Amino acid sequence: MRDYWEETETENKKINTKKIIISIVISILVVAIIVIVAMYITNIELRNWVDIQIFRKEVSQDSVATIELEENQTANVYAFNKYIGILDKNKLYIYGSTGSQETSLDVQVNNPLFHSENRFLIIGESGGQKIYLIEDKEIAWESEIEGNITQVYVNKNGYVAVIMSDTSYKSVIQVFNPEGEALFKKFLSSTIAVDVSISNDNKYLAIAEVDTSGTIIQSNIRTIIIEKARTDPENSEENNYKSEQNKLLVNITYQDDNRIVCMYTDGINVIENDQETVVFDNQDKKITAQSVGLNNYFVTIQEESAGIFSANSVINIINAESKETKTYTVETSVKEMYTKGDIIALNLGTEVEFINTGGWLVKRYIASQEVTNVTVSNNIAGIIYRDKVEIINL
Repeated sequence: MRDYWEETETENKKINTKKIIISIVISILVVAIIVIVAMYITNIELRNWVDIQIFRKEVSQDSVATIELEENQTANVYAFNKYIGILDKNKLYIYGSTGSQETSLDVQVNNPLFHSENRFLIIGESGGQKIYLIEDKEIAWESEIEGNITQVYVNKNGYVAVIMSDTSYKSVIQVFNPEGEALFKKFLSSTIAVDVSISNDNKYLAIAEVDTSGTIIQSNIRTIIIEKARTDPENSEENNYKSEQNKLLVNITYQDDNRIVCMYTDGINVIENDQETVVFDNQDKKITAQSVGLNNYFVTIQEESAGIFSANSVINIINAESKETKTYTVETSVKEMYTKGDIIALNLGTEVEFINTGGWLVKRYIASQEVTNVTVSNNIAGIIYRDKVEIINL
């Protein structure tokens, strides 16, 4: 009996020792992960090394897929969904992420205006009448409208708004459903429509208007109930938010919960719960670029002096709902900024950094020549040169 208890105690000691060793190893791993993550967040040099050597976030010009352009080709290049579209001589050539052509579509447009959301791309003839809605890689519908097109817009569900000018009105806005049915027109006799946006639930149209006829600039945001506008256009207006005098409205966008983000030349406001409030004021800041073309965020670039002949660019990424701000800093001036979905592209000259709305680097592109133009979607980007388009998968 004594031998039995001694044997059992020995086995229990072995089991307990094994459990203790496993617990210690797990604890060490957890602590190590926490330390590494903390160092990655706080140590810029370490983060840069990890991004390049481990996550492979840096790509060079000679290692990416390329679409060759013909000599003297006057092509219009636009990134949408997961494709690069090249419109040339009334043909839209659609390329995938590897640079191979996937299809081509007949699009009778010479001087195109583009806008895209989700899997939809709207193309309109600037100053003309033709519009095309592309869904994924197919033409969903096309139409010829009355008036001269000045801007096109599509929301993530395929609802389209077109801004036109004609001889009788300063601006006319026409709205279509995803099947191409014309729902209604809104006529503006005394103001110019500078931008439009359709809510994510397809219920509202917002129009950014500017009146420059007097000595004082007057901007306002008009919201229209889409369903009501189809049957009773005279009584379809829900609200008309008048901005402070001499504030010039540039862009608007609907975000979640029917929140409207408004970009002025001197700051950014948000309309929610029937109130317009200032959320970012450009006063006393050297703002070089700003955009509201993101999912539930907006972004500004603020240049700060880093010495006599140098400057840093601080990218402020602000959540439009919580007003929380994340920052990302580059040690140079930003030549151009491009935004779409959750992606912010920063043209730094011979480099382009793609960051997300969380403030993290997604991809860094290194070129051997100056980058002159970039097109970006949430999944893919194109670096546009005179003779080629280089593809960056995001």
